[in-house]
Amino acid sequence: MDLQTLIDRAEITDLLTRYAHAVDRQDWDLFRTVFTPDASIDYTQVGGIAGDLDTVVGFLQEALSVFEAMQHLISNIDIAIDGDEAKVSAMVYNPLKLPNTPMWATGGWYHHELVRTPDGWRSRSLVEEAGWFHGVPEPAKPSGDSPAG
Repeated sequence: MDLQTLIDRAEITDLLTRYAHAVDRQDWDLFRTVFTPDASIDYTQVGGIAGDLDTVVGFLQEALSVFEAMQHLISNIDIAIDGDEAKVSAMVYNPLKLPNTPMWATGGWYHHELVRTPDGWRSRSLVEEAGWFHGVPEPAKPSGDSPAG
């Protein structure tokens, strides 16, 4: 492995770490630095949306604001570099805490298509693949004395 490949792998690993920090801290300016402006992001397998960067940031701002805590742990990073492009798959383990509920967790994989830019490696495509869910709370039931109808 040559020096440039080692540097690229370190920078790509840093990019994934930045992604995790941005989501866990709900720092949407930092989150944007992970992606190209025209990125496509797909969270549909884990109950989210698919869309462009602005659409997904808006969704995440609202959807994640209800959590007391979350922690994205990224590991088993598989990086395939081809010049100024790379494909990356990495495992994610994500414990989450909603108010008044026990801790629950999800696991799966992030699949990125990266491109080298003047500002460093950026993701132009992210698909989150669902692996498993544990302890996911039931949706809140509507209040009321009797069923509608």
